[in-house]
Formats: sequence, structure tokens, C-alpha cells
Amino acid sequence: TTWEDIGCSDHVKRQLQQLVVYPFQHPEKFLEFGTTLSRGVFLYGPPGCGKTLLAKAIANECQANFISINVLELLSIWTGEPEANVRDVFDKARQAAPCILFLDELDLIARDESGRYGGDAAHRVANQILIEMDGMSAKKNVFIIGATIGWDIIHPIFFKTGRFDHLIIIPLPDEQSRLTIFRVCLKNSPIAEDVDFHYLVNKTNKFTGSDC
Repeated sequence: TTWEDIGCSDHVKRQLQQLVVYPFQHPEKFLEFGTTLSRGVFLYGPPGCGKTLLAKAIANECQANFISINVLELLSIWTGEPEANVRDVFDKARQAAPCILFLDELDLIARDESGRYGGDAAHRVANQILIEMDGMSAKKNVFIIGATIGWDIIHPIFFKTGRFDHLIIIPLPDEQSRLTIFRVCLKNSPIAEDVDFHYLVNKTNKFTGSDC
């Protein structure tokens, strides 16, 4: 997956380049000035707006391996102890370095206790994720991207310096983004030459990328 495969605004792509890709590729430039490198970012926005695709594009841009896991898998009673599950995932990411580790639906366990899904197991998973992040050095070449539907539901502890330092909104696609989505999705389809993409764009206001 590349930037060209994704219908999102140029502003979002620039943010990802500046906050994720460049620091990941050139950590020495930040360490030289004593800057604490971020180990992760949150992508937040409505479901279906391309957070997973963007994470894949970042990995491609960084020439890094890509590991994706839904945090609900870490809570499953069939997959062992929660802390061990998290350690296994991070071990695989370190072994695959350079690596982008994408944690989907992280908001389910990263909320405050009143809104957290999964009870004690979720609390243990969340704590272990933070332990693993705190234990990673910048030289390990592992970067964490968490997906969430909103920033205001995330517990502040996740925003401690060196953890998830940045929040990047992935909004509903604008007109140009929807035009890109239609062209990318239909480029290999046998469609009539007179299909009016702009008509489709005008009819899909407030649609997510997956709706389109």
C-alpha cells in the first residue's frame, strides 16, 4: 500500500511524514539534540476512514515490516495470559525490526476504567503495552500506531512523553479524497467510459472511505 492508493488529504499525509516517517527513518538527527523520540502515535477518526491503510502506507514508506493486531485478540481466553500475549507481539515486532506495529481498536482498553472494555484483563493488557513501550529504545526501530475513534476517551497515561506523543485526526474524506478513492477502487474494473466520477463524489458527501 502506498500514499497513492489512499484517498486522504495531503495535510494528513504531510503530518504522517513529519511526525512518523521522518523520525523513524532518521532517529539520529533527533537524538543528536537530546530530543526524546516518540514511540507511537494515535490515529483517530470514524471507522472506515483508512487508518489501517495509512499504517500500511507508512510501513511501505519507511521500508519497514508491518504487523497488525486487534487488541481484542490479546484479551482472548484462548490465547493465553494477557501480559504474555502482549510480550509475544512486541517480541515479534522487535525481531522484525524495522517494524511498524499497528494496534487496532486500542481505544477499547486505553480508556479510563469506567469506560474500559474487558475488565481486569484489559487493564493488564494496557499496562503491559505501556511497559513494553517504555522499555523500547529508539534504536530498536519499532514504532507503534494505535487506532481509536476519538482522542478524548483515551486515558492520559498513554500520552506520557515517549509513548503516544501525537494525535492525528483521520477525518471523513473530502471531495478530492473521495475522487481518489473512486479512481483507485475502479481502476481495474470494466466500467463505461462516460462514468462521471464528479457526480459520484457529489452524491457521497459525509461518506467514509469504506462507504464509497
